Amino acid sequence: MGDITPQTQVELPSSERCEPGSFPLAIAEVPNISPADAVDAHTVASKWISSINKTLNTSDFGEISNLFLTESYWRDQLCLSWDFHTLHGPEKIASILKESKNGSRIKWLDLDLSSALRSPTAKLNDEGKVVEVQAFLTVVTDVGSGAGIVKLVPHQGTWKAFTLFTFLKGLKDHEESVGKKRPVGVEHGEHTSQKNWLDRRVDEGAFGEGDEPTVLILGAGQAGLTIAARLKMLGVKSLIIDRELNIGDNWRTRYHQLVLHDPVWFDHLPYLPFPETWPIFTPKDKLGDWFESYVKLLELNAWTQTSIKVSSWDDTTASWTIEVERMENGKTTTQTLHPKATTGASGEANIPDIKGLSTFKGDRIVHSSKYTAAKPSHGKNKRAIIVGCCNSGHDIAQNYHENGYAVTMVQRSSTYVISAEMNVAGLIPLYCEGSPPTEDSDIMNFGVPNPVVKKAGIDATKIQQEELDRGLLQGLEKAGFKLDRGPDGAGLWIKYLQKGGGYYIDVGCSQLIIDGKIKVKQGQEIAEILPNGIKFADDEILEADEIVLATGYLNMRTQCRRIFGNEVADRVQDVWGFDEEGETRALWRKSGHPGFWFMAGNLALCRFYSRPLALQIKGLVEGIYKYDDL
Repeated sequence: MGDITPQTQVELPSSERCEPGSFPLAIAEVPNISPADAVDAHTVASKWISSINKTLNTSDFGEISNLFLTESYWRDQLCLSWDFHTLHGPEKIASILKESKNGSRIKWLDLDLSSALRSPTAKLNDEGKVVEVQAFLTVVTDVGSGAGIVKLVPHQGTWKAFTLFTFLKGLKDHEESVGKKRPVGVEHGEHTSQKNWLDRRVDEGAFGEGDEPTVLILGAGQAGLTIAARLKMLGVKSLIIDRELNIGDNWRTRYHQLVLHDPVWFDHLPYLPFPETWPIFTPKDKLGDWFESYVKLLELNAWTQTSIKVSSWDDTTASWTIEVERMENGKTTTQTLHPKATTGASGEANIPDIKGLSTFKGDRIVHSSKYTAAKPSHGKNKRAIIVGCCNSGHDIAQNYHENGYAVTMVQRSSTYVISAEMNVAGLIPLYCEGSPPTEDSDIMNFGVPNPVVKKAGIDATKIQQEELDRGLLQGLEKAGFKLDRGPDGAGLWIKYLQKGGGYYIDVGCSQLIIDGKIKVKQGQEIAEILPNGIKFADDEILEADEIVLATGYLNMRTQCRRIFGNEVADRVQDVWGFDEEGETRALWRKSGHPGFWFMAGNLALCRFYSRPLALQIKGLVEGIYKYDDL
């Protein structure tokens, strides 16, 4: 979901923080265990795994129809090919297996019996009948090992897969340096070098003459930090560059009341989860401090006050030539780097080209990314206009109202609105106090194919809008605020994956709109900015002392064009939205340009998808595969 919105008005009693509520947004539920005499879930899962292993190893792909429902999905990340796939139905599954150059890359599947939760379980309906068997899996491929989860349903006297999820976790002979593989940290005995850990750490981050990062990472937000951390554990040398003064400033410098709207259980980062003392909803400055600590504790290489000046790609050497400009100790220096890969994150602020933008004579006109807080203005008859009606727009409008301004929000299209309580309920029981381990919850959550999530989201959104949030939404519509239900009525998560925005998680501003304390100008384009306000296409003029453009951010491909030029941007694919299989386009996977990868998302998406992206880069670096391989 989105990254930001205040949560100061949301409080969940501790007794309710992990109890499944009536709002069915959690697609992947923790299964019920059936009575032993009803169905032997272990036997059911074992027989199915034995059958699919036989099919994969004999290449008798005609048997796929006996293993998968007609309406089934196999979601795979890097086990079947070096890409992401969601294969719909037995015919599509058999097709990709047949097209594989060297047969199935998956050598075998097995049950994961490492914990009670991961052991096969059966789910019951209200009548006590078993309707599904769920089993966690281990996966062995030609290049490494992985994991997964399968959901089997009874069909005409047998058990067939409705969904199967497989994903690569590690590469053979290139395991992460964690756990039993962790570094020793010292060499005992006679020391031939007088350098201690700090000396070596300073040398590593300096990238002096003859020392190059293999991967250059643009931006030190959650996307940049998580991919850097994954690469570090795989032994791939990377360097993060960021324009801010300090790591974490990309959060600290945003508006005063900003707090994450996703709860702490959903937001853990790789290798370093938030401590149990952490607040449920993270304030922006606290998150900035955490990011700064994350870089230090995981020993990530990062240069602040640094930006790209010139870049070029060489297809022959499969490497970049990138000149960066860096401010250090009050001096500006340049350095040329030759990484094999580079990753980028969010786009620049989207400032619309509106007639008269430079003519405004009020106190300020600013993009929401540069907005900090409203100055108290009680009794001064100050007026503020916020252009945009998503999370930031609402938060800023509420901040102006609370500081005594007359506020109008400009809503040009429609917005998906959900109450904060319903948003949190949608993450239960997978992400809450006492929930399963994060990795288990991630497998159950991200293992659900997007087409299935979308279908379930339609039903969930109907309940949310027509029952649970009905009063709130009716009040908004009466106030002239236009609502939507997300793409095809599928709700918040699908709208985020397809649009990257267009929603508001309500923490108080909606009631201000309903009560008429914040006005709404709906459905009209801005004709021009006047010295004292805004003129709209219907000729109405609204006067303003301050204008905030909460108009989002440029498409990541547009930002790529600005930094790397047309030659690179013309080769990359469109970013966000779904491809024909229902997988997110160009994010965390091949972008269309060798050596260029897009990494983005909220903290949860970055936690999960940083691993497959790091594995793809590591595979290329080690020559395990070539960019054009499937």
